[in-house]
Amino acid sequence: MITVGFGAVRGVTADELLAAVDAVLPVGAGDVRLAGLAARVAEAGPVAAAARRGWPLTGYSPAELAAVAVPSPSARVAALAGTPSVAEAAALLGGGELVVGKTVRGRVTVAVAAPPPERREGSPNLLG
Repeated sequence: MITVGFGAVRGVTADELLAAVDAVLPVGAGDVRLAGLAARVAEAGPVAAAARRGWPLTGYSPAELAAVAVPSPSARVAALAGTPSVAEAAALLGGGELVVGKTVRGRVTVAVAAPPPERREGSPNLLG
């Protein structure tokens, strides 16, 4: 399963979140899960985005996210969210390796993790 980790401002809409996801995730990428900060995934926008696509939605505490080593930690995010990474850490907690690093689109930051190539059901597609 591919995990799209996301970080977003309070009140982010489903359309904003899905536009950011669509910018990094190819059509037909397979099974996808959205993951982020627990407080954010409980909001209406992320809940609606996951429901529209039929994707599971997973929330993590700041402590769980902070325990993950990421390539692009941010002091600003740490000050705001209590963890130096939300999108990359949430993606990595979903399992696998980071295949798309943090990418900012509007009010949303996304990152993608996928199983290692040997566990990707024989597809040559990077995210397949």
